[in-house]
Amino acid sequence: MRFRHPDGSTVHLAYCTNVHPAETLDGVLAQLRDHCEPVRKRLGRDRLGIGLWLAKDAARALTTDPVALRGLRTELDRRGLEVVTLNGFPYEGFGAEEVKYRVYKPDWADPERLAHTADLARLLAALLPSDITEGTISTLPLAWRTAIDPARRDVAYAALTTLAERLDALEELTGRSIRIGLEPEPGCTVETTGDAIAPLTAVARDRIGVCVDTCHLATSFEDPATALDALAVAGIPVVKSQLSAALHAEHPGRAEVREALAAFDEPRFLHQTRTLTPVGLRGTDDLGEALAGGALPDTAPWRAHFHVPLHAAPAAPLTSTLPVLKDTLTRLVGGAHPLTRHLEVETYTWQALPPEVRPRGRTQLADGIAAELTLARDLLTDLGLKELP
Repeated sequence: MRFRHPDGSTVHLAYCTNVHPAETLDGVLAQLRDHCEPVRKRLGRDRLGIGLWLAKDAARALTTDPVALRGLRTELDRRGLEVVTLNGFPYEGFGAEEVKYRVYKPDWADPERLAHTADLARLLAALLPSDITEGTISTLPLAWRTAIDPARRDVAYAALTTLAERLDALEELTGRSIRIGLEPEPGCTVETTGDAIAPLTAVARDRIGVCVDTCHLATSFEDPATALDALAVAGIPVVKSQLSAALHAEHPGRAEVREALAAFDEPRFLHQTRTLTPVGLRGTDDLGEALAGGALPDTAPWRAHFHVPLHAAPAAPLTSTLPVLKDTLTRLVGGAHPLTRHLEVETYTWQALPPEVRPRGRTQLADGIAAELTLARDLLTDLGLKELP
């Protein structure tokens, strides 16, 4: 979906296909047919943006077979879909029964992360619509915090510098500018937007910036104004933003609240949980650890890294951090000029929701994703952006 900002520039809105995990190229093509096109039709649009997730095997199939790459581009066009951004964070296995810490491998100290991301950049340059010359890719925020030491950190910085050089060469070759956004996430080396400033100051900031995920921002209790102002002062670009909402518990000490939270403690993904104390942020790696008792103080609100549907907050006594998303979006695109032009709804946890609210089948899932995009569209038009055909 495209929108005209009051300054005349185009802002893109997509939804991320990691909600339909597939490891192979055939799986990706099936996603377009079975999920993405039906969502587009529900929205009544001739064109729908998708934030494509290409796992290792699918990406390699495309990079080694030009015919397959042309076929994917043709299939996108045939189904009324366009790609200006990729989700390069998960590498493989995102559809496994248990993902947890695996999603942080390989990290930026592993040569495979550089190779995979460079492949994604070349693929995105070939997949961009004919009238678009800029693409973006979100990626792992260096590494999980326990997987990095000074030596591995330096290797990661060097890899990002090499990537920036390759992106320069790619633009010279294709005329397409691809930028990368480190996506701060609780528990990682770069947990907050503030944590991103030091490493990104050391690399080419015209090529590599930040992907602001509004669920992650809220989980770490970051104030959107403070976070975005600090990035601006440091000269760090917001390459893209993922529109998502975290799980919020106002009174985690109450028995009924803990019971409601326990319904979201599922085995597939990590749900890092945080609370803000007078001496700073405290947290656990997973929601179950927080609920076990004693790991976190429960006299102040908790937030958990669980991407809840934008349009459907969990039932009381829980809520979502949708207000943080709205505040962030206002600051990103509500000013005289947009701070980013690529927005991506990223609720990959639909099938991890409690059973009573989990979609049953493709039809309900498509309905839910369309509802999320409708909410995002309405927020953008309320900010003065005009939806384009």
